[in-house]
Amino acid sequence: MRNLKVMIAYRGTKYHGFQRQSNAVTVQETLEKHLSKVLNEPISITGCSRTDTGVHANQFCFNVKTNSVIPCRNFVRGVNGELPDDISILSCEEASPEFHARFDCKGKEYIYKIHCSESKNPFASDLMLHYRRPFNEDAVREAAKHFVGTHDFSSFCADCTNVSTTVRTIYSFDIEKYGDAVIMLVKGDGFLYNMIRIMVGTLLDVNENRFSADDIPDIIRARDRLKAGRTAMAHGLYLNRVFYREDEIGGTKIADV
Repeated sequence: MRNLKVMIAYRGTKYHGFQRQSNAVTVQETLEKHLSKVLNEPISITGCSRTDTGVHANQFCFNVKTNSVIPCRNFVRGVNGELPDDISILSCEEASPEFHARFDCKGKEYIYKIHCSESKNPFASDLMLHYRRPFNEDAVREAAKHFVGTHDFSSFCADCTNVSTTVRTIYSFDIEKYGDAVIMLVKGDGFLYNMIRIMVGTLLDVNENRFSADDIPDIIRARDRLKAGRTAMAHGLYLNRVFYREDEIGGTKIADV
């Protein structure tokens, strides 16, 4: 049996996240339906991560085990021909029988997109957070520095009951403003449920002077979700890259996004 490593991108607007659910349409369910048709066998895939309702992915990895002999190039073409326009197969390659899209992942990179303007952007209503306040880059960037490093991020987790540890390492947290657009780029070895959205929401609270940059270390040490700020909306968040080698993790700049 072959084990295929597949990279995809998707627009999460119409889906209740990646993971299969019994009462809602998800990315996984949609993929498995069309993969089963192309590969001519019942298919179950293993994703690298869960994503929330409305969250997007520029790069998402899954592996699939199949008896089909279809070449990888034909796999990409065939599956893309069946999928809806908001999901795309980017690549497919042979993987070792032991490869696991989730457990073999060494790190992930997310971006969060904000449209800072009194006027809404009709072309980004489900792709960027519309934020009407002036944005203080310096204050928010100073606050974000405190997230970098290895910490217990319990204060930034919506539900920690299903994880063995709430300790995570953030490698970098970069913020840039280009005209009306603010881009936040975060790399880490892993993320808790809603962790990035709560970090972003807390940074927006810093921007609005509900917190100061110097409050962030105390919020982290509190290990109490009630001490942190709001949860930012899902539609500004993108899983941007997944890493399967340590040497891949460095290198991305916001200008590359």
